Formats: sequence, structure tokens, C-alpha cells
Amino acid sequence: MHPDEVGIDVDLVRALVAGQFPDLVDQPIVEVRSTGTVNAIYRIGDQLYARLPRVAHWVADLNREWRWLPRLAPRVSLGIPAPVAQGQPAGPYPFPWAIYRWIEGNPYSDALVEDETQAACDLARFVLELRGIDPVEAPRGGRKPLRELDRDTRQVIEAARGVLDADAALAVWRRCLQAPAWDRTPVWIHSDLLRPNVLVTGGRISAVIDFGGVGAGDPASDVIAAWSVFGPAGRAAFRAALDVDDGTWLRAQGIALHQAVVIIPYYPESNPGFVALAQRTLTEILADQS
Repeated sequence: MHPDEVGIDVDLVRALVAGQFPDLVDQPIVEVRSTGTVNAIYRIGDQLYARLPRVAHWVADLNREWRWLPRLAPRVSLGIPAPVAQGQPAGPYPFPWAIYRWIEGNPYSDALVEDETQAACDLARFVLELRGIDPVEAPRGGRKPLRELDRDTRQVIEAARGVLDADAALAVWRRCLQAPAWDRTPVWIHSDLLRPNVLVTGGRISAVIDFGGVGAGDPASDVIAAWSVFGPAGRAAFRAALDVDDGTWLRAQGIALHQAVVIIPYYPESNPGFVALAQRTLTEILADQS
């Protein structure tokens, strides 16, 4: 998926586990297929899984999870990843890696959720719980302000004409740029609430995963779920549960738009499932303008 990606396969993971965690050497190791782009994931037996960064840039995200997930877990009502052990570079694999406890559930989809409105309220509760945690010492989370993303976003949209509705996307983007910048105290945010990172069990949201971007920042970063996860009914319930003001709503829409239009032209061959989800997000954003 990435030009500088390290090769990772079952044999490599098996060798890393055997060399560093010999008590797990008899456990079966199976690749977990997903739309994830940051880490390769391999299940180890029934109870554990390994995450291995694909490129050097994302190693810091793994370290961030290791430090902060245990501190956040007692404060939120949904399940989140639990780090178990840290692996070290070895052989042909040059980066630190980590083992976590397996979390049951499937990525969010309309077919799996019994009540979208309830799902929106459950995820909103999680977002509010994060915001309620003291952000002292928290690392910076979220993306750059919209105006700092303006040039890149416009260039990507223009380059993707024919793949997406560039004129409509640019019109929304210009409107989002009118939103006031966040100038208050940063709050804890997950910063990547996409469908693959929201797990469903028994018809309801049960866990949130992939905390590589967790930190303190603009709360609009987590409002992106209004479009990246939900449809119209869930979007309305999510906004109401979070009591989102107009400025934050516009910033969130801009963040969601930027993320979607960057994904669509980057992964068409290497990760078409991820592109389909980004196209869905863009469709929800554009439909929300009517």
C-alpha cells in the first residue's frame, strides 16, 4: 500500500513471536484481513493479536497506544485495545511491534447494527467520556487546522476529477473553511472514528480500536463519525447527543471531507475496500448539503 512499506507475512510474525515470546510458540498465527493501512495484524491463538507498523512513520503511534490505552480504559464504557507485550526489532523487521488482547466484534456496518440511533448515542457517550478525562500531559491529537490543509485538499480534489464530484466537493470545502478555528482548551479525542475502527457485537457498538492518533485536540475531530460511520438518522442523533454547535459541525465536516478525498485516489488498487468506505463518507457529506 505504501512505497516504503516493510514486507510482513505469517512466517515473519511466527519467527518474531518464537524468538521473543517462546511461551506463545505453539499458538497458531493467522493474518487478519482488514482495510487497515497503518499496521499489519496477525491473530495469535484465540486470545491475542500482534500489530506491526508497516512504515517507520507510524512506530510512534504504537508507542502512544502503549502508554495511554491502560490509562483511558477504566474511564470509557466501550471496549478498547489492551496492550499485553512489546516486541522489538529483529531479523528483517526493523520496528518495534506489540501484542494485544483479542477483541471480539466486526467492523461497523448497517447490516450488523440493530438500531442506528442507539448506536449513535452509544458512540456519542464514548466521545463524551473521552472529553471528560483530564488532558494534562496528553499528547497532541487530531489533524492540522483546515486552513493549513487547504492547498493540499484542493490539489487532491482537482487531481481526482472523474473519480469524485470535484465541483461539489470543492463547494463543501470552501464552506467548511468559513468555520471558526478551535481556540479553547483541547480535549481528549480518538481522532479516527471510521467504520473499521468501530466494532459491533450483538447488534450494538461494543468497542473502538486503533488509537494511534489519540491525544488532546479539537473535539470536531471525533464528530467526523457523523458522516464516516452514520447515515442521516444516526447523524442527527449523534449531533444531538454531543450538542454540536454550528462551527464545530462545519470543522468536522471539513476534516471528514479532507480525509475521504485523500484516501480515494491513494488506495484504488492496494485497498479498494478502504476507498469504498471513503467514497461512502463523501457521499454522506454531499447528501448532507441538500
